[in-house]
Amino acid sequence: MTTALLFPGQGSQRPGMLADLPDTPAGRQALQQAREVLATLDGVPEPVDDAAALQATTNAQLALLIAGVVTARALIDDHGLQVEAVAGHSVGAFAAAVTAGVLGLDDALRAVAVRGREMERACAGRDWGMAALTGLGESAARALVDAVATRDAPLWLANLNAADQVVVSGTRQALDRLATQAPAAGARDLRRLAVSVASHCPLQAATAQAVARALTHVTPGTQRRAYFADTTGRRLAAAPALVLDDLAAAVAQPVRWYDIIRLMPEVGVTATVEVPPGHVLSAINARQNPAMTTVAVDEVGIAAALRRISRASMT
Repeated sequence: MTTALLFPGQGSQRPGMLADLPDTPAGRQALQQAREVLATLDGVPEPVDDAAALQATTNAQLALLIAGVVTARALIDDHGLQVEAVAGHSVGAFAAAVTAGVLGLDDALRAVAVRGREMERACAGRDWGMAALTGLGESAARALVDAVATRDAPLWLANLNAADQVVVSGTRQALDRLATQAPAAGARDLRRLAVSVASHCPLQAATAQAVARALTHVTPGTQRRAYFADTTGRRLAAAPALVLDDLAAAVAQPVRWYDIIRLMPEVGVTATVEVPPGHVLSAINARQNPAMTTVAVDEVGIAAALRRISRASMT
């Protein structure tokens, strides 16, 4: 049996999320380490996960990184979960890289702080956002986005999540126009995300460069677990430098999550465990791979999640 941990991205955050994490020795140690690093970062409040703080992109992304690493450490180090692969959606990829052994938590927090602030800077002065569009495949969604986008109100495909779900990034004006045209194009639903920036699009080219510069000072660790890359959907088994490249480039490119979840069973992944917060990635994976054991810690709790994986390993 091969188990992969899934790490969610921005939009899954919720107030108080760091208070609900597994209370284990390794988890507490990681949380304390993260708090010490946050105290050295300018402009990061304490707590970083209250409702007001989470309105800022940087704080939301830092909180998601911490939640992912703390839960992974608890599952692996304290509960003995055998994890062979990791995949993170958007900023979740940083927690995946830490868990893979490529990136230290301190370096990841500093890089994500750069990422969040540069994303906010790229979107300053205009009203941007993201929305999940359900019911259309990639080609139909791309045609709709191209029809809606204008020079003054751009719109881009940002995340390719499933066969019938994409996420788009753009101005609020473009998203409003999309909402009026999506039903006629065959879309079943358009849901705005809790995100105040436009990510995974050309608007973030300077952000990708800034993250790349921040990561040039990082010496990658020995990779212990396979990592699924957001930019390509491919599995990186022993390529820490390529993992760092993916972390930098992904913010300006679409997340190819659909490719990742289609590849997982082909390379032997038989179970996934999604770390808090949320269960969106598990829901997508369960629809695509119904024969795979799919568990979200937020839905069942850490003890039940471990029992399900243990039972699946014996079948």
